[in-house]
Amino acid sequence: MLFVYLIVGGIFIVALLALVYRILSLIDVAKNSESKRVGFSNTVNAFLFIVFFVVGFGGIAWYSGIASENYLPVSASDHGLLTDRLFWITTAIVFVAFFLTHVLLFFAPFLFRFQEDRKALWFPHSNKLEVAWTVVPAIVLTVLVLSGYKVWSDITSPAPKDRVEVEIMGKQFNWQVRYAGKDGVIGKYDFRKIDATNAMGMDFANDKANFDDFTPNEIHIPKGKNVLLKIRARDVLHSVFMPHFRVKMDAVPGMPTSFWFVPNKTTAEMRTETGKPDFNYELACTEVCGSGHFAMKFKIIVDEPAEYEKWYASQEAWAVSNKDYIKTLNLKDVNLADLK
Repeated sequence: MLFVYLIVGGIFIVALLALVYRILSLIDVAKNSESKRVGFSNTVNAFLFIVFFVVGFGGIAWYSGIASENYLPVSASDHGLLTDRLFWITTAIVFVAFFLTHVLLFFAPFLFRFQEDRKALWFPHSNKLEVAWTVVPAIVLTVLVLSGYKVWSDITSPAPKDRVEVEIMGKQFNWQVRYAGKDGVIGKYDFRKIDATNAMGMDFANDKANFDDFTPNEIHIPKGKNVLLKIRARDVLHSVFMPHFRVKMDAVPGMPTSFWFVPNKTTAEMRTETGKPDFNYELACTEVCGSGHFAMKFKIIVDEPAEYEKWYASQEAWAVSNKDYIKTLNLKDVNLADLK
């Protein structure tokens, strides 16, 4: 905090000195005592550009070090390593361009300041320069865009067949999650079936695959396996955000979306790596979806494959837990005794 005060104070003092020099220069002009077209204040003001440059980039370097602990957390998915690499490559290229541009902006006023014995160079146009600063950025941006498009296409393309499917539905103001049962198929839903009990609108009348689906209170996924997220929203726009897995996909009412990834670190491994015994992965909403937006968090556990299978086998079907509700549907071809 002290460093911030020093920077702010330094900028204030420099600005005050510049103002004083400007006032003195105007006084000389008013008295007609200035023999030269410009006075010493011109050199001082030009030099202050360099001072601002050094102070500004010094502040950037200092604060970047402090803020580094708030950068994105360690990647815990295979594609996350690729997206992180693209991010830092892009950041490096942009920063180099930003730095060189500001070197020109802040040093040019000093190097090319007005001097009585020097005549300005008339340089109105250069075809080579125009081509250079058009073609070079175009090539760099094209490479970056195509690289990003390839990674994005891979993770939004149809998921491999050997996958774990998790249906995620956002609603004001929580997440609902559903897994397929032993049949390996997540049942169909119908928004017209949504009520106080059947929050996800599972269509038991038209799709028997719903009867073994289950809705846990936390997401479990296996390490090293393909995980497909089938995303939808019940009311307004939400956004599925799993920062450690570099997953971010909007949940759009009436337009299901999907995203697949491969987690590569279990929760236990991340607890050891971070030194936080209470660490948990998290699903959050990154759309401001209403007054209860802040509450849209959901716990994610990454298990070893054997642990995941054990957890999966222990889950009870939603229909079994809600037999009274199933009974009210008056489904003729369903025997409640068969629901296990």
